[in-house]
Amino acid sequence: MEMTWAGWRRVGVAAGRGLVLAVVSLAGALALFVLSVVSLAVIPAGIGIFTTPWVLTGVRAFADWRRLVAAEWCGVRIPPAYRPIPDGAKPWTRCFRMLGDSATWRDLCWLPVDMTAGFLTALLSAVLAFYPLEGFALALGLWRAFTDGTRVNWWYGFVPVSGQGSALLAGALAAVLLFTSYFATPALLRGHFLIVRAALAPGQRELAERVRVLTETRRDAVDTSATELRRIERDLHDGAQARLVAMGMDLGTIEALIEKNPAKAKELLARTRESSAEALTELRDLVRGIHPPVLAERGLGDALRALALRMPLPTEVSVELPEGRADAPVESAAYFAVSELLTNAVKHSGADRLWVDVHHTDGRLRITVTDNGGGGARIGGGSGLTGVERRLGTFDGVLAVSSPADGPTMVSMEIPCALS
Repeated sequence: MEMTWAGWRRVGVAAGRGLVLAVVSLAGALALFVLSVVSLAVIPAGIGIFTTPWVLTGVRAFADWRRLVAAEWCGVRIPPAYRPIPDGAKPWTRCFRMLGDSATWRDLCWLPVDMTAGFLTALLSAVLAFYPLEGFALALGLWRAFTDGTRVNWWYGFVPVSGQGSALLAGALAAVLLFTSYFATPALLRGHFLIVRAALAPGQRELAERVRVLTETRRDAVDTSATELRRIERDLHDGAQARLVAMGMDLGTIEALIEKNPAKAKELLARTRESSAEALTELRDLVRGIHPPVLAERGLGDALRALALRMPLPTEVSVELPEGRADAPVESAAYFAVSELLTNAVKHSGADRLWVDVHHTDGRLRITVTDNGGGGARIGGGSGLTGVERRLGTFDGVLAVSSPADGPTMVSMEIPCALS
């Protein structure tokens, strides 16, 4: 293989990165591991319930940084597989949701690996490139700073340096190490990230579980779509279509009476006009139920504000979204989920005020619907919350409910999405 300046520059960059990783691996992994063990140990005392989420968040940030540099520096992709935690979850919920995530335990098991094997591979990638500099310096005369030529006061590798002759041997060894570093340093740096991937990447069981969840959510989406299609067909058949048929019959009657009985024809004409207005209203409601025009034209924030205006209870909507919009299916799912939650609150909560908060952070759309009613809302048992959870599951979204017996009820939703 031909050695080039570009290749040597690549070696220098890899060695510098290896040195950074060696320091970070040892210090960061050791500190986070100790903090994690201590925080987990004090969970029975209650203190760990509050400290563990913060410590584990730090561990995740440390692992995510390693994933980032692995992809940028060596092209090693390490997908994250953390289960999302609803924004605003209580410390108890956050703590045990994180501890129930297998990705958390992979992170914790990776920390000892990172402070040992990870540290050694990163350090060796730096040493192979930088250590030859000492050998060359000894060969050029630096040996005189350590010995007067009569005794051995310095070792370079396995070469005892006692004079110019042994210093030249040290220089020869440095040349061999430098030659080796041209090939080994980038490989060792990549090996460091392969070790990280082996420790952090999800296993086959998790991938199988992921496939199972995706299969279930896809089946739910198909079932929901079929149910929605049947509802639309039923509404058209029983509503607007029946009115249009009646209008056609009335128009035929009007045509027959217009000369014989103009008064009766005029009465039927007025009734037909009313029927046409009602049919138009039903069609508009049907279209709004499929995909509200304001959602398509002005986005999720304005659509939710318009939805709040139609609620029988005072409803405050707070929207903090940066420039851009989510994909149309995500916006539609979020809109109808909020609509279902508000409808449930109006019907069952006994509340006299509702709040909707919408914002987008860390690649997730977060929505909270709160009411000041009597509480007691639960997922399951045929409640509307189950349908909302299934709707969000199609997009890898999660639903969390906080509803103590005396209220208030707060339902939080998170949907992974990017704004464009």
